[in-house]
Amino acid sequence: MAQVSNVFIAVERRKAMKPVEQALAVTDRGFLGCIHGRVGSKRQVLLVDIETLREFGLLPGTIRENITTAGLNLAELRPGQRLGMGEAILEVTVPCQPCSRMDEIRMGLQKELENRRGILCRVIEGGRISRGDAIEIVDASLMPRMEGRVEQERRN
Repeated sequence: MAQVSNVFIAVERRKAMKPVEQALAVTDRGFLGCIHGRVGSKRQVLLVDIETLREFGLLPGTIRENITTAGLNLAELRPGQRLGMGEAILEVTVPCQPCSRMDEIRMGLQKELENRRGILCRVIEGGRISRGDAIEIVDASLMPRMEGRVEQERRN
């Protein structure tokens, strides 16, 4: 079973991620209190799997992910797929391409993590996400249409 292994919030730029037991995902924004959250962005929440971190000898939070997953093959996920975890629903947007900051962690890490740095998501339905929460792929056809509400909120 896939689950949330760790949860992190960026409280300051270029500082270590703050580990938390739970975070509040805010619809179309990201995590409450996280400086990376932006309304309308495709880059609201970053997921990285623990298996990849272990392969590269990295600790959770090192490559600035918001959620470390366990038992979920992120490489198999496609844009538009939705993930339920805790009270929230996230939508996969794009793979996260490693930036030059990865080489600040360890020289050569940017190249090593090419196509392996995880996936970026936007928050479709807000709510708490906690360590240990199960992660499920959600059938979008069974969900109420959130995009209309998000678009209306942007206009207000």
